[in-house]
Amino acid sequence: MSKQRIALLGSTGSIGVQTLDIVRENSDLFEVTTLTAHRNWQRLAQQAVEFNVDSVVIADISLYEPLCQALEPYPIKVYAGDDAVAQVAADDNVDVVVNALVGYAGLLPTVAAIKKSKKIALANKETLVVAGELVMRLARQYNAPIIPIDSEHSAIFQCLIGEHSPLRRLIITCSGGSLRDLPIEALGDVTPEQALRHPQWSMGAKITIDSSTLVNKGFEVIEAAWLFGLDADKISVIQHPQSVIHSMVEFEDGAIKAQLGTPDMHMPISFALMYPRRAVRDEHFSFAQNPTLTFAEVDRVKYPALDIAYNCLRRGGTVACTMNGANEVAVAAFLAHRCGYLDIVRTIEYALSHATFVEHPTLEQYAASDAEARALAREFLKISE
Repeated sequence: MSKQRIALLGSTGSIGVQTLDIVRENSDLFEVTTLTAHRNWQRLAQQAVEFNVDSVVIADISLYEPLCQALEPYPIKVYAGDDAVAQVAADDNVDVVVNALVGYAGLLPTVAAIKKSKKIALANKETLVVAGELVMRLARQYNAPIIPIDSEHSAIFQCLIGEHSPLRRLIITCSGGSLRDLPIEALGDVTPEQALRHPQWSMGAKITIDSSTLVNKGFEVIEAAWLFGLDADKISVIQHPQSVIHSMVEFEDGAIKAQLGTPDMHMPISFALMYPRRAVRDEHFSFAQNPTLTFAEVDRVKYPALDIAYNCLRRGGTVACTMNGANEVAVAAFLAHRCGYLDIVRTIEYALSHATFVEHPTLEQYAASDAEARALAREFLKISE
């Protein structure tokens, strides 16, 4: 059996690094042909040499020269820029595209890969948050399978395998993020350092902040709606601090299926790459060491972003794209100590109340909506680009 050839987009981030762990463990099944990174050219160069890849892309074109110099002794092609990321995702020597990019940047490479009928292992939830209707329509048109890597959507996907009856609802679990035990009155004083300390998961900075605001959970609701073809009213969110149950599916007869495991992304990554088979990994869960699993309703006052995301899903069009663009700017500003924690959701609300709405957008109109959302966010936060 020939190896699956992988283009790994976002190889230096948390999901990218863990994906390479899976490749190391299964070198008889996979080979990496292409790696991309946003700015971390040093780690990108190290990965490229270790995995003997054909090509690399650094999205930040200002870092093209140092990357070229680092890889000069090796027969590795070096490219730069966002367009190049999309081009390598569509390359003929790629079978599987693992999209581990962060934010809106993941959309165009996903579309490019779909149009070449690639299998897509999707960790970039913004692809479906921003343009779910368009992306899923193209995936059907080009017969391009999309397998989710997000732990929640992987859990739902696994629970649905072999089922032929309609479901009643999806139940997406939510850890509550780094600030779940902080009273609402203290949120105004939260620092980036405080918000980055997630109690269960080890993730990148942006997704950790999104987890703390529950923007991330709202985006997961939108992503689930598109992946599984459901209305907002059939998707619920429950707080589950232990992060052992990754999500659940309830069927019309009242039965509920759940997927459980340790809070570790290696399993959903390996499942997406190896589906319909499973990897053999030295991973063991102890029920004795996890004797208590608790659940609670989400505090919608403390976490207004969740209902904002539900409203975006119900309205459709460019609304979720606006929410995402504004959030990306606000989170970056918060991490840079340029705005307060509560300003993140305020920025989203400002952008949504001022943005142009397009009901059935094209790819170009999504791009315009994203740009407008970012401009509105900077206007609200009074920051330059």
